[in-house]
Parts: sequence; structure tokens; C-alpha cells
Amino acid sequence: MPQQQSLFDTSPPVWELDDAEQRRVARVVLSSGPAGEFDYLVPDQFADARKPEFLAEAGRRVSVPLGRGDRAVVGYCVDVSVTTTGGRKLKSLAGVLDASPLLSPRMLELGQWIADYYMTPLGQVLECILPAGVRGKAGTRETTLFSVPTKVAARLTTLELPEKQLAVLKVLAGSTKPLTMKQLMMRAECTSGPINTLRKKELIASRVERIDTDPLLDQEFTRRGPMTLNPAQVAALKSITAALDSRRPRTMLLHGVTGSGKTEVYIQAIEKVVSFGRQAIVLVPEISLTPQTVGRFRERFDRVAVLHSHQSDVERHRQWKRIASGDVQVVVGARSAIFAPTPHLGLVVIDEEHETSFKQDTAPRYHARDVALERTRMDKVPLVLGSATPSLETWQAAQSGQYELISMPDRVSNLPLPEVRAVDLRREEHRQGSRGAISRPLSQAMTVALADGGQVMLLLNRRGYSTHVQCPACGFALKCPDCDVSMVYHRQANHVVCHWCDRTEPPPTYCPDCKDANIRYGGFGTQKLEAEVAARFPNHPVLRMDTDSMRRPGSHEQALDSFRNGEVDILLGTQMIAKGLDFPNVTLVGVVNADTSLHFPDFRAAERTFHLVTQVAGRTGRGERGGRVLVQTLSPDHPAIVAAMNHDYEGFAASELPEREMLGYPPYGRMARLVIRGPVDKVTLAVGDDLAAKVREACREVRVIGPAPCTIAKLRNLFRYHILVVAPNRETLRTALAPLAGKLKLPEDVQWIVDIDPIDMM
Repeated sequence: MPQQQSLFDTSPPVWELDDAEQRRVARVVLSSGPAGEFDYLVPDQFADARKPEFLAEAGRRVSVPLGRGDRAVVGYCVDVSVTTTGGRKLKSLAGVLDASPLLSPRMLELGQWIADYYMTPLGQVLECILPAGVRGKAGTRETTLFSVPTKVAARLTTLELPEKQLAVLKVLAGSTKPLTMKQLMMRAECTSGPINTLRKKELIASRVERIDTDPLLDQEFTRRGPMTLNPAQVAALKSITAALDSRRPRTMLLHGVTGSGKTEVYIQAIEKVVSFGRQAIVLVPEISLTPQTVGRFRERFDRVAVLHSHQSDVERHRQWKRIASGDVQVVVGARSAIFAPTPHLGLVVIDEEHETSFKQDTAPRYHARDVALERTRMDKVPLVLGSATPSLETWQAAQSGQYELISMPDRVSNLPLPEVRAVDLRREEHRQGSRGAISRPLSQAMTVALADGGQVMLLLNRRGYSTHVQCPACGFALKCPDCDVSMVYHRQANHVVCHWCDRTEPPPTYCPDCKDANIRYGGFGTQKLEAEVAARFPNHPVLRMDTDSMRRPGSHEQALDSFRNGEVDILLGTQMIAKGLDFPNVTLVGVVNADTSLHFPDFRAAERTFHLVTQVAGRTGRGERGGRVLVQTLSPDHPAIVAAMNHDYEGFAASELPEREMLGYPPYGRMARLVIRGPVDKVTLAVGDDLAAKVREACREVRVIGPAPCTIAKLRNLFRYHILVVAPNRETLRTALAPLAGKLKLPEDVQWIVDIDPIDMM
């Protein structure tokens, strides 16, 4: 292999072998450093099956010498074979790092598919598949567990103890499993004092074990039986059951309106999977991975594993081992849970499949939906994609017969969908009497809803207090010096922030250009909306949910619990409040600015707007009291806004898809986005021109757009250009990008990335 020769042919050989001699050779990919596969000889001590903990085999990590200096690096063994060396001079493995394979043959096969499709080195892909806690062998924490000895439990009613100590004993005796100190203190509502006293009296026993510390595991859930399904749910479950019985890979789109009971259908389908002794993976957007969501599965299944980004390495490692052992029935997680090492996979479900968070924004830039399609094809199991607003790629595949379409057009209990009305902000009467973000119609509707005992949700998909800082005298606008974007004022912390590079500065008190003191803080973010709502409705508690206010661990769950319990009357925030939440007492939803992303230079802008408005509208009308939605917009006639107000997904798709087809955009073609960035503008553009020329020369069947400045032309002090490559199919796109797959000679400090099937055009 040319890459291997250039690295190794000048190094002193460890083995010089005859062409005909056969040796055991390990094929290794590196987790960092040069791409490609490299062959190493397997010494006898790593080929002895009687010592499995030292055995070199596919799926284990190994230590290998690299380069002239034989620098020790970590790699993944992807194959071991007995073969002739062909006279090559090969180095030997230096060590085997894992006592057993971390990656199954199926995961290695899936990793290779990801590497090929997303043009990412296999070693980097395998590093992504394996969580850091698994690679680092993160241990569990030693924790003291308390229980009541049998002889003490037998005479519990005769013990004369202080009230607190007796309460501790009763809680502990009534628990089905030993409890940690924290769990016991919470349930007995006491401090550690009574517990320690009972230990000294030898009335409770303690032992030290290594256990996981996932707070979700500390909660006990009451088991619930299956719910009664309506006819549409029964038909949907029957279709999924037929796919399970066929034991063939089938992809189904479960298209159900918000509140139609899709989750119950998933759960009953998974119950059938579990009855076969198999496992299921359920992917949900990270933002929906709350105790409420996880709790619904733990109420129905004994052994549920959870994988999410807020887990420590220790927690993730323990969950990974439980899953790999086959001890888990259901894996619930965000994007990366598609790599869960289930040995007996029977079904994969992706809820809210349209969510952009299923696309990874760093290499490998995979989409969990497409990886799931490939994994279920390999494992010959069904895939269920669920959404009230499917991505147009998924919808078109269902319309063409590639996927099976399952419709659930009505809400459970035949509850009506909420009435949605547009507030045209171009009309003067809607702005009269309001200098803030809330129009008169929305303010009046909030007053009525709150007076009637209902709750209100307000969506504004912009963080901060003021979205731009500008001088009215000379027109100066405050921008980040490292990025081509406006800095946002945050009043609570009293600073201006760039939301792209996190640069923070004190707010200006006068114009830096003309020194005018009347600098203006304009635009509305969630902080300013919170202040306005609090001033208008002082007797109603307000809660803001955005990435600035939800930084502490558990803050997201606490906020939702307080709203669900009625402690908060008005919940406002960004898109994190728009999806997957069920609050029956919400009788009004207000979209403060539906145009936030409508006019972005992105062919998916209308689709994103339709998804967001439809999803947030679905948060109301889930109880007997019904609900209504007001959408403030400057574009009330835009097809995406009109379709969202009418709950008309099919109408939106019918208006949007012909335009996509005319331009050859997905789902009628394949696309790649190349982004080039560098510190010198002209040099970066020249590299972009060169890459675009290479693509055009490689394949005349593709359309190459650019290079052109990115929407954010400068980010973190680097100039940015992008190129869009549009091809009629996957094979043509691969041909066009083939010249970029090898090593490219680029000027120093200029970098480029390729994003296959891009979601973000910024």
C-alpha cells in the first residue's frame, strides 16, 4: 500500500521474510494520524488462544510502532489473517490493549460503511462509535448500600426507636433493593444522622459495591400495563408487527399528528420484540431525553439502558457493558445510541426523525437516520421512523414506495387539533399599544388564558436580551472581531457575546466610531421577552428555557417539572420547548416571531420553519380544555406558515417538493458541501477554486456551485468559503469527490472539510 511504504520502508525491519513464508498479519487503522490501513506482524505471544486476554483479533485496540522513530500509537485491529508477506518488511504489534473485543464484526462492517460514505478515515469513525469511557476503561464508583437484616425486619414492629430512626427502617425494609445513602435520605426525608445511628446499633447492614451513578437509575417507577389503543393505533401496531414477523429489513414511516399516541405504538411493538428475547433501540432528540420520556419506558420494561451526552464516562461505560452483555431490553438514547452494542437487535425506532440534531456536526458527519437504515439492513430487522412533520427526504421515500407509510391522522380520544391563527405584524392595529415583542392580540389572548386558569407557552428562537447593538447616529453595528456576526447583549451577565466563538466583552457605553452616547440595543431575545412578560403579567410566575438558563445538570428536568406541576404559569424559550412535551393544561401557545429562520439562504429554510411552528403548536390542546395558537409573522402568506396554521403537512410537501425536484436538491438528488477556511482571504478563495475545478474535472454530471462566501463569511478569525456539489445519485457524487479522498497539497493553515448530505448551510 503506497501510504504504508512511504511511512515504513526507511525503518529498520523487524522481520525480513521469504516471499513464500506465511505469517499471521494484523490489519490496523489508526485512531489519529495518517489514514489508511497498515499491516503488522502478530508475535506469537499475541496469537496464543490459551491466553485470550492477550489475543490479537479484530475489534480490539492495539499499540503499534509508527514511523522512523517507532513512536507508539493506538490503533484498531480490523482483521487478522495468515498470509504471505510478499517480501514486505513489516513491524510487529507492540501490545494488545483490550482483554476482549470492543467492536463486533457487525460494528466493524458498519464503521467501514460510515467511513466510505462520509469520507472519513476508519480509525476516526471507530473512535466515534466507541464512547471515551469505554475506550478509557472507566471504572464504576464505590458506593455504600444499606439494607435491613432479616432478623431485624422480623421484629420491626416491636422495636422502640425515635420517630426518624423508625421511619428510616420502614423505608429501607419496604424497598425491593438496597439503597444508597442519598436515596435513603431522600425517601426517609432525613439527614445522615439517623442512618449512622442505626448502623452503630447494627439495625441496618451496609456493604460497599461498585455501582453506576446515573440519577435516572435512582428513581423507582411503578409498572404500568399497556394502554387501550384506538383504531389508527391498532392498525399501525399491526403493520409493525407484520414487519417483525417477516424477519426482513423493512423501513416504515409512522406519520402521526402531534398527540396521536405514537409512543404507545412504539412501546407495544417493543414489548413484542422483547417477548422474542430480542432488544430494541429507540433514538430520540437529545432535548427530548428527559426523565418523563425515559420514565415511560421504565414503567413498561424491567431493563432499560439510557445513553446521553450528560453521562459521565463511568456511567456510559457501565451502560455499554450492560447492553453488550444482552442484559438490556431497550436502549433509549440520542444520536450516538445507534451504535449501542446490542447482541440481539430486533427493532430500531427513531422518534421525531426530522430533527436536525440527528446529524453529527463534527467528523464523521453521519446522520443517525441513514446509519440506522444501514444497520437495520445488515441485521435484517425493521426500522420505524416516527414524526408529525417528517423530513421531505423520508416523506418522498414513503410516497415512492421505498418505505411503508403508516398514517395516524387523529389525536387520541379524538381531541381536536388546536386552532392556529396568524397575527400579521405588518398591520398597524396589531402593533398599536405595544413597543415590545408581544402584539396586542397575543397579549389579550394571554390575559384570557391565564384568567381561565390555563398555562401559556411562548416560542422565540433567539437567545440573549438584544440581538444587535447599533449606533443610531453613524450606523455602526457591533460585530465580533473574530467572526462576521453581530454580538448579542445578555443583560443578566451584563456582557455582549458572540454565539459562534463564545467571545465575551463588556457592553459599549458609547459608539466606538463616532463616540455618540446614545448607542441602541435592538432586537428581541428570550431574556428581553422574559422581562417584558414579567412586567406585563406580574402576578404570574414566568420561566425561561434556553441554553443560557439551562446550563446546570438537571435544570432542564427541574424546569419542566415546575411547569407541569403548575408552579409556573408562563413558559417561554427557544426550540427546546417546542418538541415532545405533553402539558394538558397549556391552552395557549404563542410563536413570537415565526420568521426567525424563514429567510435564511438555505434550501431547507421553509421546511425548518414549518417543522418548528407545527411542533410548538402541538404542545397545546392536549387536554379536555382545548387550546389555540397565535403565530406572529411578517410573512402570513408564505406557504410554510399557511400550511403550519392548517396542520397541512401534505399540502406543504406538495408545494415544496416540485421546487426541490426542479433544482435537483434532496430528496431528488445527492449533495455534498465543501467548506474551506483559512487566515488569508485570497489564499482561501484560491484553494476553493482549485477544489471546485478538481470536482468538475472528475465528473461532468454534477452541478458545482461556488466557491462562495459562507453565510458567516468569517468565523474564529478564519475566512470561510463553501462549495455545493449536487449529483443525481450517490454513485455520481462519489465519483465527483474521488479526487479529494487522497492527500491534497494545501497551503499552510488552510483547512477543508466535506459534509455529505449537509443539514447546516451556515
